[in-house]
Amino acid sequence: MQKEIRDSIIQNQSAGTAEGITEIRRQEALLKTDALQSAIFNSANFSSIATDAKGVIQIFNVGAERMLGYAAADVMNKITPAEISDPQEVIARAKALSAEFGTPIEPGFEALVFKAARGIEDIYELTYIRKDGSRFPAIVSVTALRDDQEAIIGYLLIGTDNTARKQAEEALLKAGALQSAIFNSANFSSIATDAKGVIQIFNVGAERMLGYAAADVMNKITPADISDPQEVIARAKALSTELGTQISPGFEALVFKASRGIEDIYELTYIRKDGSRFPAIVSVTALRDADNEIIGYLLIGTDNTARKQAEEALLKAGALQSAIFNSANFSSIATDAKGVIQIFNVGAERMLGYTAADVLNKVTPAEISEPQEVIARAKALSAELGTPIEPGFEALVFKASRGIEDIYELTYIRKDGSRFPAIVSVTALRDADNEIIGYLLIGTDNTARKQIEAEQEQLAQRLRDQQFYTRSLFESNIDAIMTTDPSGIITDVNKQMEVLTGCTRDELIGAPFKNHFTDPGKAETSIKLVLSEKKVTNYELTVRARDSKETVVSYNATTFYDRDRKLQGVFAAARDITERKRLDQVLQEKNVELESAKSLAEKANLAKSDFLSSMSHELRSPLNAILGFAQLMESDSQEPTLSQKESIAQILQAGWHLLKLINEILDLAKVESRQTPLSEEPVSLAEVMLECQAMVEPQAQQRGIKQTFPQFDIPCFVSADRTRLKQVLINLLSNAIKYNIKNGTVEVEYAEGKPGRIRISIKDSGAGLSPEQLEQLFQPFNRLGQEAGVEEGTGIGLVVAKRLVELMGGTIGVESTVGAGSVFWFELNSVAEPSLFIEGVDTAVMNRTHTPRGAGGYTVLYVEDNPANLKLVEQIIARHPDIRLLTAVNGNSGIEIARASQPDVILMDINLPGINGFEALRILRADPSTVHIPVVALSANAMPLDIERGVKAGFFRYITKPIKVNELMEALDVALAFSETKLDGEITEELV
Repeated sequence: MQKEIRDSIIQNQSAGTAEGITEIRRQEALLKTDALQSAIFNSANFSSIATDAKGVIQIFNVGAERMLGYAAADVMNKITPAEISDPQEVIARAKALSAEFGTPIEPGFEALVFKAARGIEDIYELTYIRKDGSRFPAIVSVTALRDDQEAIIGYLLIGTDNTARKQAEEALLKAGALQSAIFNSANFSSIATDAKGVIQIFNVGAERMLGYAAADVMNKITPADISDPQEVIARAKALSTELGTQISPGFEALVFKASRGIEDIYELTYIRKDGSRFPAIVSVTALRDADNEIIGYLLIGTDNTARKQAEEALLKAGALQSAIFNSANFSSIATDAKGVIQIFNVGAERMLGYTAADVLNKVTPAEISEPQEVIARAKALSAELGTPIEPGFEALVFKASRGIEDIYELTYIRKDGSRFPAIVSVTALRDADNEIIGYLLIGTDNTARKQIEAEQEQLAQRLRDQQFYTRSLFESNIDAIMTTDPSGIITDVNKQMEVLTGCTRDELIGAPFKNHFTDPGKAETSIKLVLSEKKVTNYELTVRARDSKETVVSYNATTFYDRDRKLQGVFAAARDITERKRLDQVLQEKNVELESAKSLAEKANLAKSDFLSSMSHELRSPLNAILGFAQLMESDSQEPTLSQKESIAQILQAGWHLLKLINEILDLAKVESRQTPLSEEPVSLAEVMLECQAMVEPQAQQRGIKQTFPQFDIPCFVSADRTRLKQVLINLLSNAIKYNIKNGTVEVEYAEGKPGRIRISIKDSGAGLSPEQLEQLFQPFNRLGQEAGVEEGTGIGLVVAKRLVELMGGTIGVESTVGAGSVFWFELNSVAEPSLFIEGVDTAVMNRTHTPRGAGGYTVLYVEDNPANLKLVEQIIARHPDIRLLTAVNGNSGIEIARASQPDVILMDINLPGINGFEALRILRADPSTVHIPVVALSANAMPLDIERGVKAGFFRYITKPIKVNELMEALDVALAFSETKLDGEITEELV
């Protein structure tokens, strides 16, 4: 490069002239300049501080700014590194060096660079003091910066934060033989060996740095096996020479000094599992037992790659300057002493849009700079330095001309007139006699940085706004809120927490959470519970305030995490529930009172029902005699007189009415004592209404009442007990007929009420009911003033209907207007039409062939009042030609058919009209002619207690509805097989 410059100059100037020689020296000085080293070595991981020969700071990189908290502008050209170092340590260092070198050394900057000034590379530990007064230990490497004549022109101090290592060393001093377990940091490789060097502990830091798992190395190899062999050999050789004793090139070489009680720190290359290498700083300590015998060694290593790279970068800085100078990313502009541009590199051409030919030997850098900024800079420098400075090129290079390195921000103007911000570094170029021969201005486009700064400012403002918003939410909560770290130490609170505890925010933060509760153990348990369960709700604690006031709170908490999903602690809210606890106590007391009153009422009601039930049974016996003898008298061969006939008719009429009254009282008693069994299943509304219409039609015709029933275009099913549904409908229809006007009407309708409900309405054209009468409806024995009327009644029917509708999950009501009739209605849950076939049925089971015991095959009797269920079983049995099906719709007819037909198996519904399935079973079991027939229950009563009751009653099997075809056929097969044994006597009880 020098030859090319020299040749270029010779071609354009007279070789050998004084002017030509001067130009050659100027160009060589330009190439050798080291003013750019600070920009090259601008790492955020190291503090790089460069000074002039007197120690005044000239370069203060971003790493130094980050570590020490100063901006470069705070220290450059103002102080020395000694002023940011611990004064006592500087004094101690000066004293130690004075003793070591036998010469007095001043306790200041001289003490920091004394060795480096003598050509001795110096690395020492020193405490740096940050701008905020806080301190941290640093490892500092000092190098003297020299010019071409080897004269010192300054010093470079590269520092690394040694806090982590210091803490580790302190921990090691306190830890004893178990140091490796305690000092198990991921930032350091901690390797502990036994006395022979075999690895016993290999921490997570070692795993991360070296790529081995602990299991790969423990009890297998020594640290020498993962170190560079050549370096281990070299170290053994050096130690042998230094200590005058033969040392083997292996593990012994790594721990020899430590084994002699000398703390040893050295640099060594480690080899990772994948074969890659990295430089490490290794600290070795011998581990000793109580008798001071060595039981092993601890080797703590740190990755030294970054520092090595930094040192290499410094060594290569000179060589890199020319590459930077010729880089398209930097504008490098060199001028002569008067400021006229002599060099305009490709970076300058790219940034400014000029070609070198446009500016060389024509303009100064001031002519491509913002004029107003140049004027402002001249004015500012004049005030700062106390001397008038011209607002032109002089203002751009004034500091550099005085030997002060100058870096400033300036707006450059491109050839097309557009502008951009630039960071400009100015250096004076001097010849061998230290005379200024020109200036070098290196600029970088600062547009991106300015944009980033603007964006960062916007982000910072948004962050401040978000923090304010978050804090506002935190403070506006009516509950006392706090956050703790995972160990239960309070990290933040809101105002409500201060009020609750009587402590200030500063007093609460940093204090254990548990200390502010009457039961610290329970409070601590709550934190552990949150950490294990992720949240806690309604956990009661009692807060004790500073003034000893106690407040019961409901504690709700959850864990919270940072953006990397790392647990940060617990977020908790405490709500004052003192008043609620008081109200709960009052409510509990009231509930006890109400429960007691309810219990008394229920006992009284049951006593009444039991009494009525008992009395109704007691009355049947004499009433049976009265009605029986009255009927005999009426049919006596000796015809009674007219007067006797009238008397007998009155006796019979009164007797039958009394029997009806007794039956209704008994029915009411059963309903109120919940002794009425219900079998809820899908019931066809059309079928039930048709049956009820036929039953009440004679009564309606007798009174001239016209009835209208709905037509069902599509099937409509409700969830109900078929028998009890008919009972409700007949009661309402009978009342509508009985209390209607002569030749009146009764209209029955159905419609969808609320979603999933069907409403059935019975409208009559009777006299209607007043509001007072409506309030008294559904009361037992209250006939609303009809007691003196011609219509007989008990006042019980509506009460029974209401109870039955409610037991089936429905509601009942009435709407009435005096003179316009009444509409009685009730609602039940609607259900889908039951399917006669179930998908997925095992075809083999459905089509199973039975081996008949004789030519006639088998006979099965099914007692069921629900037509849909009858159809389903009929279709199932139809697939088996060897089985004949008989059916009955109530318990009494079922018993008669069983006695007459002697079926092989009886299928029995539980809830039947007349007598239920249990009563029918009891009768069948008591009859010698039917005792041997197995009876299988088919019921919608599917609760475990219902099934248990059925089994205990003696049913052969108990199958619940909806029917599972496979289950039914399997039970039927077992029952048929059992029937073939023709066992006499009582059926052996089998469980489902």
